[in-house]
Amino acid sequence: MKANRSKFMLLFADLFAIVLASYHRAYRLNCVALRCFNAAGATAQLGEDHRPETHLLSRLLDVATNSRRPFEIYGGDYPTPDGTCVRDFVDVVDIARAHILALQALPKLGFATYNVGHGRGYSVREVIRTAEQVTGASITVRVVPRRAGDPAVLVGSPNKLCRDLGWKPKDSDLEGIVRSAWRWTERNPRGYRGARQIGIWRSGSKP
Repeated sequence: MKANRSKFMLLFADLFAIVLASYHRAYRLNCVALRCFNAAGATAQLGEDHRPETHLLSRLLDVATNSRRPFEIYGGDYPTPDGTCVRDFVDVVDIARAHILALQALPKLGFATYNVGHGRGYSVREVIRTAEQVTGASITVRVVPRRAGDPAVLVGSPNKLCRDLGWKPKDSDLEGIVRSAWRWTERNPRGYRGARQIGIWRSGSKP
């Protein structure tokens, strides 16, 4: 179900970009469509806290703090070097920079679409090894059947974004992403339910 939802969201993003392009032509509405790949990492104040948690890195860190449960890998027989899916991870701060650059360039761009990706993919097992190195935990894994619709490799080229707007993925190395997410998890083991930041609410909640 999660994979099918992801495919739907990608299709929806493409359709929405077509709608924005039509509005630009008809009404001269300036807009930029940013297609962000796997957003990950955290800042000192903001991290991931979904209920239920579905994102790879957050699930891994949850298992790292509760080693009694294994981490489930969805499929281990993909045509990739280690048999697990390969994905492009982008730090949330790099994504924020891309939005700022797009807003600043909006008047001259008119309409444009960009991939916000690192351009380099990491397999699920690579992410697991990095999480073990950062957290010091030994993560037990269990390979379960593939999810329908999951592509073997999904990586976004940021070349156009780098060329047009001067964007560079400064914080999107895998170890740095995992380390920032782990720091936030250590400071907020109960997520936003236990966070002391005022005015910050977990995803989907109401103030």
